[in-house]
Amino acid sequence: MIGGFFDRHSAGWDADERAWFAALLEEQDVDIMAWAIGTQPVPERFAGKQMGAMQQLDFILIAR
Repeated sequence: MIGGFFDRHSAGWDADERAWFAALLEEQDVDIMAWAIGTQPVPERFAGKQMGAMQQLDFILIAR
């Protein structure tokens, strides 16, 4: 999921967006997945436009 998000969106990122992603990579994969699929609240430092884009990816099926 994380790699797919990077592949899909990173080409257009500015320095702040790249820094956000670098910080995200320091987190546990299970936490990132939970934030992305909505089973855990997103920490404020990761909330915003990029997390919203990650939450919109449609290559995994989830019940909503």
